[in-house]
Amino acid sequence: MLHLRLITPAATTDDVVRLIESTVGTTHLVVVPGAARDPAGDVVMCDVAREAGDELLTRLQELGIDSSGSIAVETIDLSLSKRADKAEAEAPGEGADAVLWEHLTDATHEESTLSVTYVSFITLATMIAACGVVLDNAILIVGAMAVGPEFGPLAGISTSIVQRAPRLALRSLSALLVGFAVAMAVTVGFSWFMDALNLFSKEQLEAERPNTSFVYAPDAFSFVVAVLAGIAGTLSLTSAKSGALVGVAISVTTVPAAANAAVALSYGDTSQTIGSTNQLLLNLLGIVLAGTLTLVTQKWLWSRQRQRTTTP
Repeated sequence: MLHLRLITPAATTDDVVRLIESTVGTTHLVVVPGAARDPAGDVVMCDVAREAGDELLTRLQELGIDSSGSIAVETIDLSLSKRADKAEAEAPGEGADAVLWEHLTDATHEESTLSVTYVSFITLATMIAACGVVLDNAILIVGAMAVGPEFGPLAGISTSIVQRAPRLALRSLSALLVGFAVAMAVTVGFSWFMDALNLFSKEQLEAERPNTSFVYAPDAFSFVVAVLAGIAGTLSLTSAKSGALVGVAISVTTVPAAANAAVALSYGDTSQTIGSTNQLLLNLLGIVLAGTLTLVTQKWLWSRQRQRTTTP
């Protein structure tokens, strides 16, 4: 269930109340006239089944509540109410399959914004991965994958394509390109520093590395895994099962490939630099493609579900 808290101008409160009452899957409607001060108006609260949430939010925006008042949405972790159970049973489809497009757009916006924190995380992840590839240490590679925040911008690009949101696309693409560029540049300097301390060497980079050689040797499985990870990651975002994102992060080789490319570049190893860059681009392409197709499929399936439930 979702909890909605609305601030509505007094002139539109009756329209909002009628809308909520006519939406299948809503319950626990509360109206507090004149309670809001900034902006001035009435406070309207209700609970709505997740599978009915997107339709209600869209219609509230059509009434202009997002510009004349306020719409706040919270997820209810526990609701002990027979009315809530009845509302969920009446709502079409299953809550886990519903996509809240406004929530998804907002979430990807936050995760795909170029910030000091984002750049710090992707840089640290790339430096950790650099240690992993030189030492041929798979544990460090996995750790770097988990730290890397690059799935946010990738999900933002997929969302922007489906929702036709050019600003989100530009923001996500900027975060992705600038983030990797800064991370790889810093990692080149980090590699030189580690070499000066005799902790990195070209011999280590070019030695047999059975645990990490995959990061500069892309093949068909690289693309297949990226596609599967992109599907899983997108489903975890749309169904609010964020725990699955950790598994997604450690199943693709974006950050390790970027790290290997940076270290190889610092030593002038053109072969590994090109191979790692191809691995990076292949993974990025697979994730974006899979994410976009997943969102398109979800949107189509949900529209079919709504048509079946509304057709007499």
